[in-house]
Amino acid sequence: MVRCGRMKVLIVYDSVSPMKLTAKIAEIIGTTLKEKGLEVDSYFVLDSTATKMKDYGCVIVGGPTMAFRMSKGASQFLDQLPDKELSGMLAAAFDTGIHAYGMSGSAAKGIDGRLKKLGFKMIAAPLESHIEGKTNQLRLKEGEAGKAKNWAQEVAKVLQNEA
Repeated sequence: MVRCGRMKVLIVYDSVSPMKLTAKIAEIIGTTLKEKGLEVDSYFVLDSTATKMKDYGCVIVGGPTMAFRMSKGASQFLDQLPDKELSGMLAAAFDTGIHAYGMSGSAAKGIDGRLKKLGFKMIAAPLESHIEGKTNQLRLKEGEAGKAKNWAQEVAKVLQNEA
């Protein structure tokens, strides 16, 4: 949906660590999209409702990678979305996770796949934001905030062309 020539974007994210790293990535994405002239609403998964979805032209969903897959909160948000009712709506996915020691699994890729099955049109490759540190001292790896900003700038370009 386009309002006054501006694409309206919904960001829904789950963030579970005390450091709220996924929330930080969501904030970077939202701020960058706003800087590019897009209207953005951002909600923690528990504060979002699927009924608002039709008010937006694009949804960006993110969450932490936990046990090699998306978090329970991100999964529950996707479970509540109506099957095919939002078909063709623009979407993108992101995550945060420890990607080391040959470990695989990606919340972003899982979210991307679920959104595709629901009929969403994916506008960017999933953003995987790398974190490091011990359990209660996790932090974004150096350069990850910039990577998220660059990803959001590319998303903004696509959305501006769609508006």
